[in-house]
Amino acid sequence: MPTGVALRDPREQLFDAAERVLLRDGPSALTSRAVTTEAGCAKGVLHRHFADFDAFLAELVRDRIARLDGQAAALRAAVGTGTVADRLAGVLTELFGSVAVAIVGLVISRDELRARLRASTPTGIPLLTEATAMIADYLAAERAQGRIAADADLDALAPTLVGTAHLHFADRTAPPPEPAAVRRLVAALLGGAA
Repeated sequence: MPTGVALRDPREQLFDAAERVLLRDGPSALTSRAVTTEAGCAKGVLHRHFADFDAFLAELVRDRIARLDGQAAALRAAVGTGTVADRLAGVLTELFGSVAVAIVGLVISRDELRARLRASTPTGIPLLTEATAMIADYLAAERAQGRIAADADLDALAPTLVGTAHLHFADRTAPPPEPAAVRRLVAALLGGAA
């Protein structure tokens, strides 16, 4: 590998390379060598910016969790518009149509990574826990608008929506479910709550 080549944003370039490896080859193929090869840089670049590979992976996951903030803001801004089922189907499709499924597989497969992420996500599976909170907040806002039943159990409904959607998107080698199928799934889970 060439050395001395300036990288525009080494952390983001490495994160993007890790995502490509995850999506193409899965969590078991994600190594520091695979990431730096994919990024087109020397292996030392990764270790110059991160203490070790698990520190890199933890920051990758935290960065992808932080990206939920934009999605959460858009969801809050959409309260009271469209249908709740359509809105949730879109959010879940966007969430799991990205690298999230591969990130969840990565977190599940690496004990040291999970341990490092416990500081920011003390319970649950990082990324899915934050997505569940985002959806629960949206459902609560819709309930305040009268579009979700007052007696709906949001603490059960939000993780059910996220978990069920994850199961439908989990096979990274199969095509994702059709939008209409995701919409039917969400509508069935909402049942009488919407």
